[in-house]
Amino acid sequence: MDISGAGAVVTGGASGLGGATAAHLAALGAKVTIFDLNEDLGQSHAEAIGGTFVKVNVTDEAEVEAGLDAAQAFSDKLRICVNCAGIGPPAKVIDREGKPLPLKDFATIVNVNLLGSFNVLSKFAARIQGSERDGEECGVIVNTASVAAFDGQIGQPAYAASKGGIVGMTLPIAREFARHGIRVMTIAPGLFLTPLLASLPEEAQASLGAQVPFPNRLGDPAEYAKMVEAIVTNPMLNGETVRLDGAIRMAPK
Repeated sequence: MDISGAGAVVTGGASGLGGATAAHLAALGAKVTIFDLNEDLGQSHAEAIGGTFVKVNVTDEAEVEAGLDAAQAFSDKLRICVNCAGIGPPAKVIDREGKPLPLKDFATIVNVNLLGSFNVLSKFAARIQGSERDGEECGVIVNTASVAAFDGQIGQPAYAASKGGIVGMTLPIAREFARHGIRVMTIAPGLFLTPLLASLPEEAQASLGAQVPFPNRLGDPAEYAKMVEAIVTNPMLNGETVRLDGAIRMAPK
């Protein structure tokens, strides 16, 4: 897939992994539409990279359709979709007072991370199926899981379940979309210097980075963006989850 001239949608594209991906794809010549809930940050980032911004709740079907309308208006050659929108507040199944995790709290995380990713990718694929192919293919979808899908820690049952779901749906969707010439891949990042981790004291950041075997540091969101580039430009990458984690294997807590 040739990135230059392609239309790209990046969810959670105002900052963090999504923000770095939006900027990188734009620098490579893509016409990027950012989906995010943060209007101020999303609008300013879109302007900075020469893209466009749409306020979208990825769990809302109507908002996703409207966002894709805007993306198609911005670029009549939609080809790339990168799902980075997600949440992950920690919570144990049973709290210190012996009370179970409210089902709505568990459901909220799964709804945003898993159902939100499916909501966007399904509607994106429906729009581009049958489009003129760029060589062998007409589109690429990249979802974001996490090493928590494999090494979920205490306090991550909902987050790990949501990311495990993303890993689990990658192959069957890739197989289904093969006839449409649409590839589906997933990246499972380890510890990256996202806004959440950047808000921690430097000592805490260093401690987390020290857990990574090599390179012995937190990942840079730009490195995630480079993996997206590698996936988009390599047509044999399909139906697989790539761990991008410096060989880390998370401890129980």
